[in-house]
Amino acid sequence: MKSTTSGGTGRRLRYAVPAGLATVSLFLAACGGGSDGDGGDGGGASGGAPAADVLDKASGVTTVAFWHAMDGTNAEALDKLVADFNTANKGKIEVKSTYAGKYDDAITKYKAAIQSKSTPDVIQIYDIGSRFMIDAKQTIPMQSFIDRDKLDVSDLQPNITGYYSIDKKLNSMPFNTSMPVLYYNKTLFKKAGLDPEAPPQDLAGIRAAAEKLAKKTGGPADYGFGAAIYGWLLEQFIATDGKEYCDQGNGRDGKATKVLFDQPESVEVVKWWQQMVKDGLAANTGRDTKAAQAAFKSGQLAITLESTGQLGGFSKAAKEGGWELGAANYPHIKADTGGGPIIGGASLWINGESHKDVNKEAAWQFVKFLADKKSQSQWHIGTGYFPISKGALDEPADVDYRKANPLFDVAVKQLEGTKLSKATQGCLLGVMPQARKASEDGLEAALNGTDAQEAMTKAAESLTAQISQYNSSVK
Repeated sequence: MKSTTSGGTGRRLRYAVPAGLATVSLFLAACGGGSDGDGGDGGGASGGAPAADVLDKASGVTTVAFWHAMDGTNAEALDKLVADFNTANKGKIEVKSTYAGKYDDAITKYKAAIQSKSTPDVIQIYDIGSRFMIDAKQTIPMQSFIDRDKLDVSDLQPNITGYYSIDKKLNSMPFNTSMPVLYYNKTLFKKAGLDPEAPPQDLAGIRAAAEKLAKKTGGPADYGFGAAIYGWLLEQFIATDGKEYCDQGNGRDGKATKVLFDQPESVEVVKWWQQMVKDGLAANTGRDTKAAQAAFKSGQLAITLESTGQLGGFSKAAKEGGWELGAANYPHIKADTGGGPIIGGASLWINGESHKDVNKEAAWQFVKFLADKKSQSQWHIGTGYFPISKGALDEPADVDYRKANPLFDVAVKQLEGTKLSKATQGCLLGVMPQARKASEDGLEAALNGTDAQEAMTKAAESLTAQISQYNSSVK
C-alpha cells in the first residue's frame, strides 16, 4: 500500500472488508440531523465522501484537527507518524494532533463537541464505543471513501476490520489493535515438572497446571494462575467458545436488547475462576490490571491472561528477573471448541457533520497514510500494537523486530487462524462500556463468595434499563 500525499493519488489501500455511556439520551438528542449517507445501519453517517478532486482544487494549507487517546511511548510513536505525514504533504495538508485524554475521557469530550458543533476532523475512539459512534450520525463511513475510489481492499487483516464492519461496510479505520494471549513462566513450569513447551489450552488444563505450580499444593509459585477482574477477558472466553456476548447477532443484525454473559458458558468460566481462588490455586488480584501484571512479572503468578501489548513489559521483566517467558493462544473453555478471541484497541473516525469537504478529504488522506503498511510497521515496532496490514509484517524492519521478539508470532498466528464470525467480531452495544463494568461487578462478587449464576444474572439484569433507554433514544 503506497502512502498517499494529496488529492486522489495512490489507489493501493488494501484491506479485506469481511462478510458477514452515561447521559446517553442527552447526547443522542444533541446528535440529531445528518443525512443517511452510505451504508444503512452500518453507516450511521453524516453524508458521504466528497468529490475526489476537492483537495486538488483547494488553495493554501488544509488543517486537519486530530484528537487521540495515546500517551507515553505510544504518543511519541504517533507524533512521529503525524510529523512524517505533514512533511510529505507540506504546503497542502497539516495535521494538528491533540491528546483528548484516555479512552473514556476522549469519548466524553467528543459528546460535548457534538453539542457545540466543534468536533475534530478525525478522532480515535476505543472499540467498545463503536455502536455509539454509528448511532451518533456524525461521521462518514470509511466504506464511502473506499467505494468512491474503487480501492483494492485485500490486504488488511479481516479479523481486525471485521470488528468495525456491519454488512460488509467498514465504519471506521482500525488503528491500534491488540489481542489477548496466555502468558506463562517457563522457568516455573520446569520447576513444577511441567513441559514448558506445552502450555495449557483450556480451563481444565490451566487448573491441572496450577495444581502443580501453586505453593498450596507444593509448587514453586505463590499461585498457579491470576488475572485481573477485567470484563474484556470474559468476553474473550465467550468468543473462543463460539458464543455471542449480546443478542441480535452480537448487535450486528439489529440493536442488541440484552447481554448474554449470564448464559451457561460464561457462568462456567466464573465458577471455574471462583473455585480456583477458593482452592488457593489462583490469586484474586482485583480489578487493577497493573496489580496482576506486577504479580506475574515478579513470579508470584505462573500463568496470566493479558494483551499482546504487555509482551514488551513481560519480556523485560523476564530478562531482568532471570526467567523465561512463554506465550500461547488464548485458552478455550473446553478443548477443541472452534472460536477465537476478539481484537481490542481503537479506530479512527472521520467526522462529516459541520465539516467542509476539503477537510473531509484531507482527513481521508491522513487516515490512509496511517493505514499504510510502512506506517503500520513503524507503529507496530514503536508500540507493540498489532499491525492492521498484513503487508506490514513483510517490511524488513518488521521482520527484524519479530526475530528479536519471536513470541509476537503467537499473536500473528492466532489472528490468522481465527475464523471470522459474529462471535469473533464482538458485540456492538450502545452501552458496551457499562456492560463491561457490569460483568466485572458479577465476576468480582463471585470471587468474593456470591453464587456464580446469581452474580452474573444480577449483573446482566442491571443493564436492562440502560440498554432500553439507549435504544429508545436512537432513531
